[in-house]
Amino acid sequence: MRVIVDRLAKTYRDRRGHAVSALDDVTFTAAPEEFLAILGPSGCGKSTLLGAIAGLLPASSGGIFFEGARRPGQPLTATVFQEFALFPWRTARANVELGLEELGLPVAERRARARRYIDQMGLGGFEDRYPHQLSGGMRQRVGIARALAVDPAVLLMDEPFSALDAQTRTLMMEELLTIWERARTTIVYVTHNIQEAVFMADRILVLSRRPGRVLASVPVVLPRPRTDTMLGDPAFVATADRIWTLIRSQAEAALVEGKA
Repeated sequence: MRVIVDRLAKTYRDRRGHAVSALDDVTFTAAPEEFLAILGPSGCGKSTLLGAIAGLLPASSGGIFFEGARRPGQPLTATVFQEFALFPWRTARANVELGLEELGLPVAERRARARRYIDQMGLGGFEDRYPHQLSGGMRQRVGIARALAVDPAVLLMDEPFSALDAQTRTLMMEELLTIWERARTTIVYVTHNIQEAVFMADRILVLSRRPGRVLASVPVVLPRPRTDTMLGDPAFVATADRIWTLIRSQAEAALVEGKA
């Protein structure tokens, strides 16, 4: 599925009623099966952009379009949030089955599909646990399994690993890439972590300081499958350095502007 964002702008009102421009004239295309990461300085509108693509936030102007065939009953998008967003009164299995219930799948099919993604995410044996009985990494695995289980045409991810420790984050990144390389779902992935974006993505969009605009589109020229041995690869380092230079210049400009 291709995602087309065309001259998107988003303005909202702050607590004092003042208009605040979060995004302005954002235009890009995520190609079918592409893993597209979005980076930018704090407050640049990354999460706002993802919410607009998900249909959770209305655009002030511009549009978002999806091109490509969908199977009958296939959801257009599914979102994995930074906060685990699990229902505490539902078990891990019941949380994974939630979207499948909304799609109206028969019980047997729901169970079989949930079991497949529970196993893929390494949650076998924990399916009857409640969220409070699971570690942070396990809770996020449940959230990812829930999103993948509905087989969306486009998977949206909003800083899904930012709350995890470094070791768990690395394992989750590798697991997600393994699943994506098999399913080839189009992914739009918001993160603040440059190394994470370079490790995972085919291409990285860098947004400017607020109001967010597309500052650069940076291809990641690293072979797949990705392994942690690539972290010291000259191409990896050069890409990360280029992105950091772009983001740093925007963060510094915002700081100066704030002091003016």
